[in-house]
Amino acid sequence: MATVAEQLIEVLRQAGVRRIYGVVGDSLNPVVDAVRRADGIEWAHVRNEEAGAFAAAAEAQLTGRLAVCAGSCGPGNTHLINGLYDAQRTGAPVLAIASQIPSAQIGMGFFQETHPERVFAECSVYRELVSGPEQMPRIVRTAIQHAVGLGGVSVLALPGDVAERNVAAPVGHSDLLVRRGVLHPPADQVAQLASLLNRADKVMLFCGDGVRGAHGEVIGLARKVLSPIGHTLRGKEWIQYDNPFDVGMSGLLGYGACYDAMNEADLVLLLGTDFPYDQFLPGKRTVQIDVDASRLGRRTPLELAVHGDVGETLRQLIEKVRQKTDVSYLDGMLRKHTRSLEKVVDAYTRDIEHHTPIHPEYAASVLDDVAAEDAVFTVDTGMCNVWAARYLTPNGRRRIIGSFLHGSMANAMPHAIGAQFAYPDRQVVSVSGDGGLSMLLGDLITIRQHRLPVKIVLFDNGSLSMVELEMLVDGLPAYGTDNGQVDYAGIARAVGIEAERVEDPGRVRSAMTEAFATDGPYLVHLLTDPNALSIPPRITGAQVKGFALAAGRTVLNGGVGKMVDLARSNLRNIPRP
Repeated sequence: MATVAEQLIEVLRQAGVRRIYGVVGDSLNPVVDAVRRADGIEWAHVRNEEAGAFAAAAEAQLTGRLAVCAGSCGPGNTHLINGLYDAQRTGAPVLAIASQIPSAQIGMGFFQETHPERVFAECSVYRELVSGPEQMPRIVRTAIQHAVGLGGVSVLALPGDVAERNVAAPVGHSDLLVRRGVLHPPADQVAQLASLLNRADKVMLFCGDGVRGAHGEVIGLARKVLSPIGHTLRGKEWIQYDNPFDVGMSGLLGYGACYDAMNEADLVLLLGTDFPYDQFLPGKRTVQIDVDASRLGRRTPLELAVHGDVGETLRQLIEKVRQKTDVSYLDGMLRKHTRSLEKVVDAYTRDIEHHTPIHPEYAASVLDDVAAEDAVFTVDTGMCNVWAARYLTPNGRRRIIGSFLHGSMANAMPHAIGAQFAYPDRQVVSVSGDGGLSMLLGDLITIRQHRLPVKIVLFDNGSLSMVELEMLVDGLPAYGTDNGQVDYAGIARAVGIEAERVEDPGRVRSAMTEAFATDGPYLVHLLTDPNALSIPPRITGAQVKGFALAAGRTVLNGGVGKMVDLARSNLRNIPRP
């Protein structure tokens, strides 16, 4: 007769799950052994459960399918929490198997006792304790349905002794696919939105991740109302390419004219974004369209809240909107965007190929050049976010993911592990900082053990430079941010990964080209300039004072990569009705 653990694995197989990321451990042993004996599913052994949760989050985020991670009782499953927060905030469907101490000992202060159904309450949409075989297999299917249907994390707390008991009922079969319908907005909301657009002289569109799949609709609306288009970091990959209305990005990593366009507009449309930095929003003259009603108006007051899918809303809206003819606002914003980019570009082009230490901006632009057209980039939090936002060029095929909502360090490499498992034949590039890579350094061994052809491009400036910037803004001298000089290429080679340490900027392109041509994993260790920092597009007087008090180094205004050429092209070809 089958065990509860075997039944669990069979349900996961029916749901299309191909692997479970985790670290084996006593209370988890029945589940691991059930994986060993099952066809079509594997155990992806990581060195830290946190890395396993990040890997599952990446796989789920990229594929849209359920991904699974697991941790043994107590510390094993509490290690999962950071990656699960990342998955939950991103809306990635992840199931976490949190094995539990023997069921008779729960509540007795037993060795390694925790209560996963409580611990993970804030970072999950569903969490339950499996107290007996009678709950199976229905409880697993319920957990899966919550994760996929609501877009988030489900947690099953499973005591080891329950996992090895015989089942009480056959597993059977049930359709676990969630076929999400398209959410149509109420007709009166669409009519009100059309009226607002027709009355406004200057309209600005600000796009987030929710414009995925609606590129044509957004561009079509912008063409009709002659609107500049800005975006968030998560919206970048879905709207910046083939976009003649682009004015860049707002927020702490922003650049270009996005901020100005938003604050000078008569009407701002927030399209599929839950942008958290309300200080960059105008705070008035705003409409928001989102499939999640709970997000409407929580960042800024709204003139109109529209509950619906962005693409479907714009398809219903477009015929109700009159063609605008005055291009002066759009023209002015595209000019301002171009000037903004041109103003800083010289700092990153003048003798840059000979500058030592290596300009990270130069290295990022080379990475953009040599990476595959359908590459998946996973990006560490911190300055790597800046270089990705400003230098990695989306084209509709590339993917760029990171811990953009949770903001965790050390996400890039484990995200890359999940991405490479999901897409074994696709180029996956971990854009890592030395702080992030060193935090979960042990999972270099995971990459080697599973022969994952992940390419790690390490931007090593020897410090936690984003934290240094935060200290500078607050008028504080940098302290406790020094990571020291570490031979990461040597460490990679020691675990069996090919690597090159690059100090000469003349070797950057050839090193990356060689890495990407290699069949297996490769680490390119770039020694980059610690003085290359970035500031937001708008800072307060108090922040400026902070820079003056603490700046003992050059603080640059961020590079712009190929975007200056795109801006000049857009300016030459301003869309006209």
